Amino acid sequence: MKALVTGGAGLIGSHIVDLLIAHGHQVVILDNLSRPTHLKGPPEWLNPAAEFILGDVRRREDWQRALPGVDWVFHQAADGGFTSAIEHYFDNNASPVALLFELVRAGYPVRKIITASSQAVYGEGRYRCPDHGAFHPLPRSLDQLKARRWEMPCPVCNQPATGVPIDESYANALTPYALSKYMNELVAINLGVHYGIPTVALRYSLTYGPRQSLYNPYTGITSIFSPRILSGCPPVVYEDGQQSRDFVFVDDVARANLLVAEDDSANGWVFNVGTGVATTVLDFVGLLNRTYHRSVPPLMRGEFRPGDFRHLSTDAGRLRALGWEPRVALSEGLRRYAAWIECCGAIEEYFSSAERRLKENRVILSA
Repeated sequence: MKALVTGGAGLIGSHIVDLLIAHGHQVVILDNLSRPTHLKGPPEWLNPAAEFILGDVRRREDWQRALPGVDWVFHQAADGGFTSAIEHYFDNNASPVALLFELVRAGYPVRKIITASSQAVYGEGRYRCPDHGAFHPLPRSLDQLKARRWEMPCPVCNQPATGVPIDESYANALTPYALSKYMNELVAINLGVHYGIPTVALRYSLTYGPRQSLYNPYTGITSIFSPRILSGCPPVVYEDGQQSRDFVFVDDVARANLLVAEDDSANGWVFNVGTGVATTVLDFVGLLNRTYHRSVPPLMRGEFRPGDFRHLSTDAGRLRALGWEPRVALSEGLRRYAAWIECCGAIEEYFSSAERRLKENRVILSA
């Protein structure tokens, strides 16, 4: 096949590119090398066997340069982060997939589109009360967070509930970023059905691994915490550090993309891509410290981010039924990440300046 990977210079996109080429496919990359993610220009990991097009998925003419002869589109280009931007996220994350379908409908004979969604579409995770069963809650209120009542209460008895893996049957996107990714997913699946274009959407859990930008302070806690630990600065942890996340290694995410491209039974479906294993932020800090042979304690100031979820792990049973399994455990994935970051030379810390801007915009508040 001839495959187009948008965002193919980024974390997930570049690993999809490498996997496709390893399987004998022809690959085109469309990437705008946006800053600060690509602060120093084209990354050294760009696969020389792929055709690279410097372009923007918001521009019709750039899609038109990239689409001729393409069978599969892996639409990974997006802008992430936990900021207060609204129009920016929709412009970068929702509109481009609509433009893609408009062009495919107009005559580019693409055989399948795989688009990247996010765990953020869930808003909060799924919880279980031992007495009253499972429920999908609304986000914690500002008053609750200001009072440092971090755990999600059962709506019946008001006792703390336990986070459990969530499946694809539910979504409650609330933040600008989450809404933009959910719109991406809805446009792709529904227009795919409407126009008869095989389409798949993948809801990624918290993806990490080599090539995660060290220059963008919004790309994930692995690349935020690592420079701070390596420089002896305490990683900043919000709430009480007991909030949990589902970490999935980038190679496993790339394999999920190739699987749903090859398997026609995936057409028209949305899939979680996660491990189902919940790791607390404090445990993650401990794992990073051990990986780097450091002992830098976290800094907890009683701060929180309104709209952030407390616990979220994903049930990937639908994807597992196609034969996918996560192969890389968190400890091994962090070891591979550490081996990569140690080859990157001097590492600067960009989070502190970004955090000041987030506080000014009230994205981070104090309890």
